[in-house]
Amino acid sequence: MADPKGFLTTDREVAQSRPVDERVKDWNEVYVPGSLLPIISKQAGRCMDCGIPFCHNGCPLGNLIPEWNDYAYRGDWTAASERLHATNNFPEFTGRLCPAPCESACVLGINQPPVTIKNVEVSIVDKAWESGGVAPQPPERLSGKTVAVIGSGPSGLAAAQQLTRAGHTVVVYERADRLGGLLRYGIPEFKMEKRHINRRIEQMRAEGTKFRTGVEIGRDLDAKKLRKRYDAVVVAAGATTARDLPVPGRELNGVHQAMEYLPLSNKVQEGDYVDSPLSAEGKHVVVIGGGDTGADCVGTAHRQGAASVTQLEIMPKPGEERDPARQPWPTFPLLYKVTSAHEEGGERVYSVNTTHFEGDEDGNVQWLHLVEVEMVDGKLEPKPGTERRIPAQLVTLAMGFTGVDRENGLVEQFGVDLDARGNIARDDSYATNVPGVYVAGDAGRGQSLIVWAIAEGRSAAKAVDRHLTGTASTLHAPIRPTDRSLTV
Repeated sequence: MADPKGFLTTDREVAQSRPVDERVKDWNEVYVPGSLLPIISKQAGRCMDCGIPFCHNGCPLGNLIPEWNDYAYRGDWTAASERLHATNNFPEFTGRLCPAPCESACVLGINQPPVTIKNVEVSIVDKAWESGGVAPQPPERLSGKTVAVIGSGPSGLAAAQQLTRAGHTVVVYERADRLGGLLRYGIPEFKMEKRHINRRIEQMRAEGTKFRTGVEIGRDLDAKKLRKRYDAVVVAAGATTARDLPVPGRELNGVHQAMEYLPLSNKVQEGDYVDSPLSAEGKHVVVIGGGDTGADCVGTAHRQGAASVTQLEIMPKPGEERDPARQPWPTFPLLYKVTSAHEEGGERVYSVNTTHFEGDEDGNVQWLHLVEVEMVDGKLEPKPGTERRIPAQLVTLAMGFTGVDRENGLVEQFGVDLDARGNIARDDSYATNVPGVYVAGDAGRGQSLIVWAIAEGRSAAKAVDRHLTGTASTLHAPIRPTDRSLTV
């Protein structure tokens, strides 16, 4: 145990954010650089090293949280990094982007603010990078087996790194022009600067992983030919079919899916554009969807100089405290959350449904019509007399995803089955109905968390390694990779 009285003597303290009026003028990460290290050892000392560490169960990766908390408290950053990387290939990703279900499961959180697990995690890995403690780990010998990984998001990268380190020759295929999947083009720079992805890619290249960008399996390369070329295939292409809003006026100019809007802003940061071809500058922006992707649209619109930003959510406003009856500890509760983007301004409106869009004579959206809704007999019903309209010159749809891409031919060419939710069906070993073809991450699980994507990538890699070698895999994977109880 780090500090036996730490949870009694030390208050919870989180990363310090830069002032709003400063950070909305740039695209750098919102947190003050270096602000965590002076406080993080004491924060790690709040960990009680519980006899039954429920944070392990809360984390899909099974991170060894009490162990690296203890090392961080004692200032042994090398040992802390080793324990952190033992279960997580990319802690700098999860430490910045994960909603931290581990903190919801922290025993201290029963009656006090939980340990700042996420902040400790990112401090350890950032310290490791700064000190040169993150080095390539190439395999000692090659197996002679080849694996294709489709998709370079967190699941595909995790699977590729694990399989490369096991000695297999791995090639990652990415349909975009740069690697990283939604980490690259779906997550704004102010949440995670892309230098973190770039240096991991360089580490993986040094280990022997090969990458092919601008190649879409199903369109540019037939999936059947790919299957014949490799001993195994891991499909980690994500769940990229966006949920649409089929209401009158959907066809108007200015109504876009979030994943049409956000990538263009990221491409500006990559130097592809001077200004985004789809900018919110001077416009009244409405974001439909109250989740993290919606918040990303809100923060992006602020930085582009929107005249106003309104975020709509069809469900009621969540509570600010855990409901012990409906969301008991240590489950992950649905709570009202104020992200950095929400701190920067805008309005959030709950319990409303969009009825239609109204445009001008040139076909450009100008107004969004909505109605308040309430729960009646388990269904959301409109409240009579609550109809109104709000200005909307740019609308982004951030309502989630409904399954794997069915338009590019990948599913049909491989001949893989789909489940009832539109995901690629697989068994407990991540194997599809096609021999040698495995699936991991959102493509098989459905839209989920980055931490689940990494966990599934590691678990699928272990299954593929066992398939290729015919023996028990030595790769480490989460203990319960198929447990869906913590899906949020």
